[in-house]
Amino acid sequence: MLADTFESLESITARTQMVNILVALLKKTPAEIIDRVVYIIEERLWPDWKGLPELGVAEKSIIRAIAVATGQSDDVVERTAKTLGDLGKAAESLISTVREKQKRTTSLLSFVTSRRELTVSRVYDTFVRIAMAQGEGSKDIKIRLLSGLLAEASPKEARYIVRFAEGKLRLGVGEATLMDALAVAFGGGSFARPIIERAYNLRADLGEVARVVATKGIEELKALKPVVGIPIRPMLAERHNNPKEILEKVGGVGFVEYKYDGERAQIHKKGDEVVIFSRRLENITHQYPDVVDYVKRGVKAEEAIVEGEIVAIDPDTGEFKPFQELMHRKRKHDVMSVVKEIPVRVYLFDLLYLNGVDYTVKPLPERRKALEEVIEKNEGLDIAEYITAKNPVELEKFFMGAISDGAEGVMVKAIHKDSIYQAGTRGWLWIKFKRDYRSEMIDTVDLVVVGAFYGRGRRGGKFGALLMAAYNEEKDVFETVCKVGSGFTDEDLNQLPDLLKPYIVDKKPARVVSNIQPDVWVVPKLVAEIIGAELTLSPLHTCAVGKVRGDAGISIRFPRFIRWRDDKSPEDATTSNELFEMYKNQLKKIAEKPGEGEAT
Repeated sequence: MLADTFESLESITARTQMVNILVALLKKTPAEIIDRVVYIIEERLWPDWKGLPELGVAEKSIIRAIAVATGQSDDVVERTAKTLGDLGKAAESLISTVREKQKRTTSLLSFVTSRRELTVSRVYDTFVRIAMAQGEGSKDIKIRLLSGLLAEASPKEARYIVRFAEGKLRLGVGEATLMDALAVAFGGGSFARPIIERAYNLRADLGEVARVVATKGIEELKALKPVVGIPIRPMLAERHNNPKEILEKVGGVGFVEYKYDGERAQIHKKGDEVVIFSRRLENITHQYPDVVDYVKRGVKAEEAIVEGEIVAIDPDTGEFKPFQELMHRKRKHDVMSVVKEIPVRVYLFDLLYLNGVDYTVKPLPERRKALEEVIEKNEGLDIAEYITAKNPVELEKFFMGAISDGAEGVMVKAIHKDSIYQAGTRGWLWIKFKRDYRSEMIDTVDLVVVGAFYGRGRRGGKFGALLMAAYNEEKDVFETVCKVGSGFTDEDLNQLPDLLKPYIVDKKPARVVSNIQPDVWVVPKLVAEIIGAELTLSPLHTCAVGKVRGDAGISIRFPRFIRWRDDKSPEDATTSNELFEMYKNQLKKIAEKPGEGEAT
């Protein structure tokens, strides 16, 4: 049933049809395995934040497993995959040949009874065993387990087993589409979607949400609260560059705090146990043993979930250092030596949970008051610098002070009665006001790689440019913005093939909206920081198409690569709506300069 559903999903792109197909699948799925089905659709075995091993099966190992299961050589498997353009289809074709031979040499009854049915639980459990196989001899174990599955699979099942092992299911189903389907299947209709989404935002585990709603009903999801040790999806901000309009959007009065150039961290404390999650909800506790100590001493609560920014500090001057310095903390070994070289300070700005009380449902002033009461500052733990601004002059003055102190800019937050912590949501309750917004497009954006082009001349034979896209959160798709080929170092270019290889596919990914055909398509996974001269209209690109002009989307003129943002997921990238707002603000600035016109 699952393979048939995947085949149906693969053949369509309309989100409504996808939801209907998923609803039918979820309703037929036994409640006790529905979490596994959801994980498989998401192309994972468990949420990333659990810190468990990834599948870790190399392409060569997959080829060997197919060869073992079909009695062919590795070369035959490779040639078949090259001909069909897909390792999954190669497995399907070769398994089909094996099955035909078996039918001809055995009776139909013997053929049917000799095959053991592959259940979702068996496939999932086998993949778990593959992931857990570590250390010496693990490669052979992974090949043996995978070939065993393929040997018992139908041709169609083999296609999707191989694609799952590759991380290339190609279903085009995002989290938003899955939540729509869960709402219809178990919540009675689309009106239950906000309940499903809030539960997911508090648990960051769509498999668990599916299991709870399927076994206990929608009312059980309404009662979910934060749990220490399970990350909450972070609240996100819009961006703007006009102090007057920023204050208007937050209700006339804004809570303004420094926006530090650091790593956003969600910190969980239970007794003496401290766990730190990144913006992408990855467990990064091992990178910050010093932060663990600061929190143990400074957060005066038995249970708490607080949020803040971890900032690198110059040990000689005490000044802020740029975000890139924190990348050295990713070393798995010798972390303590890096701690001495690159000390950090944590600036807390929110409280999400405290001693049994869910603070995400409380307005910001109440959260901030409770945060200040529970924090005892020490040499590495502090509260983010802030003021309450009632007019643009106050906001502008504080903004300039933040810049002079080495911050990126400020965050302006609403403080009215509805200023709750909207986990996993981007909105005008929080607004980024950064220094680079002060002219055209000096500010950077975070875009997602969806394609690549081969270079010419010195870059001949390797990738020389990338097709970049913004995230349309309303449609749950990625819309192209620009083709970027400058800003890369030789080392960057040399690393591109290995970086892109796990995500290259033979046709346009279902969630990508593009009028441009790159040399290779790339599944939306990698996020890069991009800067350009200005935003302009383009008849080729699909970002916010039709919002400014019916036949044009928004593009970036003279884009340049800055750095990879491996701390951000594709859905955390700059949205199409953000780029549209930036374009409108750019037009306002141009209108204020007599004699200057729009560049097209």
